[in-house]
Amino acid sequence: MRAARLIKMVLLLQSRPSMTAAELASELEVSERTVTRDAQALSEAGVPVYADRGRIGGYRLIGGYRTRLTGLARGEAEALFLSGVPGALREMGLEDAASAARLKVSAALLPSLRDASRTAAQRFHLDAPNWFREPTTPELLPAVAEAVWDDRRITARYRRGEDLVERELEPYGLVLKAGVWYLCARVSGQGAFRVYRIDRFAAVEAGGERFERSADFDLPAFWGERAEEFARSLLRAEVVVRLSEEGVRRLPHVVDPRAAREALERAGVVAGAGEWVRVTLPVESEEVAHEQLSALGAEVEVLAPASLRERFAVGAARLAGLYGV
Repeated sequence: MRAARLIKMVLLLQSRPSMTAAELASELEVSERTVTRDAQALSEAGVPVYADRGRIGGYRLIGGYRTRLTGLARGEAEALFLSGVPGALREMGLEDAASAARLKVSAALLPSLRDASRTAAQRFHLDAPNWFREPTTPELLPAVAEAVWDDRRITARYRRGEDLVERELEPYGLVLKAGVWYLCARVSGQGAFRVYRIDRFAAVEAGGERFERSADFDLPAFWGERAEEFARSLLRAEVVVRLSEEGVRRLPHVVDPRAAREALERAGVVAGAGEWVRVTLPVESEEVAHEQLSALGAEVEVLAPASLRERFAVGAARLAGLYGV
């Protein structure tokens, strides 16, 4: 356990000019006192860790010290080669760079581990697009990706409804969601971050000016919040239903899972009660609710709105006619 932590500490210090004890403690999930002891242990082992004293002091490696990747276990080496997404890298125009990086990493590994990339690729593959959807790569994606990597401002024209809107953007990060590429960026001079679909860009021009990236921006956290907000924004209507015990169990599998769980909690539904329960459920629209709730068959009864109940009644009558009931 400690050996793995010491290796991680060396790699952290290799990647940055210096780090404070507090920063190292946070990264390693230990106390600052443990960081001090670990730094002493590394120094005694011949790793040139130097401690700068004072208010802005910290730990750093001296003499250009570098460690080779000879301490990796097989599982760690294979996991390293799983960290890339080949299809996404190809679409961003980074396939050659990624290939070169993998070759360099392979060369630095022990001979017994140099087949890690092959064994990982044989066992795991990420297929990001949805089923029954032909994936398309936005033509302007490589240009946007290059600007993201370089922290370079771009002038983008994108389609908003029937209009073309031009904005100067600071491109912070790219997200591939179910086969669709999104750009997380903020308009230059404004503090709010926004999300843009790359396939709606009509033109992108990278300028010569770089922007200063905000140290507080966390791409996974930002995307998680926006994705949740977007999902909730779609649920603009409500339906009232009665559910059997089986209907309660299956509801999160046919509608938005979070909305289903929250609706069941508000209704005070107890799993396994064996009774029909009344639930008010947020939905995207009456049409979508009909399509989704139809999957529950006789395990759900729509109570409101009346128009949706009538739609189910008509559908039930048609089914009864088809099957001669």
